[in-house]
Amino acid sequence: MTTIHAHTRIDFNARISVGPGKISLLESIQRTHSLSESARSLGMSYRRAWLLVHNVNQSFTEPAVTFTVGGKDGGGASVTPFGEQLIRVYRQFERKLAALAAVVFKPIIPQLSSPAKATRQAHAPRSLVKVTRRRSGGV
Repeated sequence: MTTIHAHTRIDFNARISVGPGKISLLESIQRTHSLSESARSLGMSYRRAWLLVHNVNQSFTEPAVTFTVGGKDGGGASVTPFGEQLIRVYRQFERKLAALAAVVFKPIIPQLSSPAKATRQAHAPRSLVKVTRRRSGGV
């Protein structure tokens, strides 16, 4: 039996979007209360994680994450009630989208090749032609 997963990015406008990466980061911060630990667990740099959180915080009238600095516990990060709502609404939409995709793509499922065959095709050589760049000698 094939399970269809649907992941999407929601573009609110040309500059504001939320997708699986930002939501996964928010969920990790919710669990760990640490931006650096969340970044490590998701395989991204601290700077990249900070930029994503900063983007989310600047995109809405309320922040999704707040930070505390220093203190005896060394500071940390917390997902705000708005951030929790953003996670909840996105994941709810994603579940509804997956259910819709399962219905819409049902006629296509019998045409799927085996996972082993798809893996072999994905690792096939892309090209046998080697492309080299010519250096100009400056004449």
